[in-house]
Amino acid sequence: MKKLLIASTALVATAGMASADITISGHAAAGIYSGLGNADAVATAVPAVAAVADAASTGYLNLATDGTATSAETFSGDGIYSNAGVDFTMTGATDNGISFSASVNIDAGMEVDTGDFELDGKDGGTAGLGSVSMSGTFGTLTFDDGGIENLYSDGLTNADVSYATTVGAVALTIAHDTAAATGSANSVSAGYSASGMDFTLTASEATGGTSTKLAVAYALNDTVSLSGKTDQAAGAESVQTIGAKTTLNGVSVSVESANNSTWDVDLGYTAGGFALTYGVDETDGWTATATSALGGGATFAAGVDSNDSMYAGVSFAF
Repeated sequence: MKKLLIASTALVATAGMASADITISGHAAAGIYSGLGNADAVATAVPAVAAVADAASTGYLNLATDGTATSAETFSGDGIYSNAGVDFTMTGATDNGISFSASVNIDAGMEVDTGDFELDGKDGGTAGLGSVSMSGTFGTLTFDDGGIENLYSDGLTNADVSYATTVGAVALTIAHDTAAATGSANSVSAGYSASGMDFTLTASEATGGTSTKLAVAYALNDTVSLSGKTDQAAGAESVQTIGAKTTLNGVSVSVESANNSTWDVDLGYTAGGFALTYGVDETDGWTATATSALGGGATFAAGVDSNDSMYAGVSFAF
């Protein structure tokens, strides 16, 4: 018992440091929110903003421009959020050079997704097992029950196991969902770079056939990059998108337009540890965010959008 107490005390004293191939880190956040998208669906339903239905590629059904499909979106009331968590990452290697890792996390409190203006709801404070992976000359094999995003779209069903390797100059990843119904279990991604151009092909089995997406990115110079992609969702019309982004003296401008009459414009400004962003799309929906590094692992963040959603708070990394 005495030895166990000493070991436990030493573990607490080295939190945030690598000790015997175990890294412990922590995080916390607190703030206020109002009218966030309600991921846990505890709110009054309101009509959804008009958008093109794209359930085949995103997994979500929105109000179609022709009025043939409808859905409802829910928003939260006013409130405060506070949460904290601890992450344990364990790493090691076998005698023959195979590296392995595993992670466990414990999170508790009310959580918000500032990137998507969503209220995620309360986390129960129970321990959760993350991914377990093995890497070597053969590639990387990862196990994570329901925790590996579909390689074509995060709106489709998550996978349980993935394998990543390099074949010549091609980076290849395959993901498989062991519990999926026939015809929707597998997704694949292949990437290739040459002469300043990056090519990425992703595909997934889906209801009604196979969904595929080919994306190309090209760095024209140090400040300007171009992009293009063609997206063929199963059972839907093919969508072609082109875009451009430039960054100069802390100011960034990104534009994107597709042949289905959708477009996005994003503006950004960074100076030191301060950043501002503003984005708008073809529905006149907009978002504006501000972040500022406070030092010591603390960051202030605030945001508002066209749905009258807002959040403001501070996050901490330990």
